[in-house]
Amino acid sequence: QVRLVESGGGLVQPGGSLTLSCAASGSIRTIYGMGWYRQAPGKQRELVARIMINNSTDYEDVVKGRFIITRDGAKNTLQMNSLKPEDTAVYYCKMGIREVGGTSRTDYWGQGTQVTVSS
Repeated sequence: QVRLVESGGGLVQPGGSLTLSCAASGSIRTIYGMGWYRQAPGKQRELVARIMINNSTDYEDVVKGRFIITRDGAKNTLQMNSLKPEDTAVYYCKMGIREVGGTSRTDYWGQGTQVTVSS
């Protein structure tokens, strides 16, 4: 059974930084794309950043130049700089994973971590 565990959320003042981490464990053969999504109250979940198996990256326009996603093995990190109140949301990690003995890729989600940007 594959499991994703996120860490690093919390409260930060505007202009501050936070680093989110997501680690996958279990019977993993291949991890394809890794991404971070966020959901603010009353809004739909949206893609923030993703990194593919070849390390190519995509970012939501509003976070370009402020957020950086990296990956290392079964783990990824989202470095968030120059945080703004509008970045406040629950952040979710997602990975596309093929398990050992599996024949296809399955998307797995973390449990979510709260990020609050407020003075």
